[in-house]
Amino acid sequence: MENKASITALMSSFGRAFHTENEEHPVFCDALVRELMTDEEYTAVQGYILGGAQFFEPEIVASEQEPKELLRRLVNVHIAPSPLCRAAYTERVLKAEALNGTEQYVILGAGLDTFAFRETEFLSKHKVFEADHPLTQADKLERIARAGWTIPKNLKFIPVDFSKDSLPKCLLAGGFDKSEKSFFSWLGVTYYLSVEAIEQTLSALSELCAPGSSLVFDYPDENFFAAAEKRVQNTIMMAKAGGEAMQSAFSCA
Repeated sequence: MENKASITALMSSFGRAFHTENEEHPVFCDALVRELMTDEEYTAVQGYILGGAQFFEPEIVASEQEPKELLRRLVNVHIAPSPLCRAAYTERVLKAEALNGTEQYVILGAGLDTFAFRETEFLSKHKVFEADHPLTQADKLERIARAGWTIPKNLKFIPVDFSKDSLPKCLLAGGFDKSEKSFFSWLGVTYYLSVEAIEQTLSALSELCAPGSSLVFDYPDENFFAAAEKRVQNTIMMAKAGGEAMQSAFSCA
């Protein structure tokens, strides 16, 4: 794993930033994530998406489209829907749980998530833990420093290699209190893990959860890999091309 943001993390971040900047009524507003991307990265992702316009929608004649409107369509149809909807849902549920006694928020596989910097009032009353691969986290810390952000005192970064480290031990060493009601988010991750790895993580979380704790995670349904929809197959192919092949899908029954 290289010490840089993955292509999926950058695509997700670009989608949140572009959607926020270009929609009058955004599904999810993230006005900070753009600051974690360099101008070169932002431009490169735009070029990547526009360059793949016919991959996303073969019937499109890109030369006949105004670039910004074409980009807006591609982002809103193919890039941003899942990251936007799952983030909006999760943060809404988190705030409801906070009213019911939740004290700690754990973001598993945080990537370039900006919650702790957007929600200053929440951070003034609750602890937030970002658990991620050490190299991914080091990259994010460099981006935070470059952006000139101040790290809130209630935000703790927990480096953890999910393939070999004990998640409970890493969180407890970082100040997590297993006696407190907690909320865990695990977004955009299970797609890329084996069933065994997913079960191990869920088992590890069970060791940490005080009564009343909650977990929100997303996963593709059982027909995902065989879906006929072009958008779904494009998503699968993009992930594989970026070196992050999707592995798992599940029935909701």
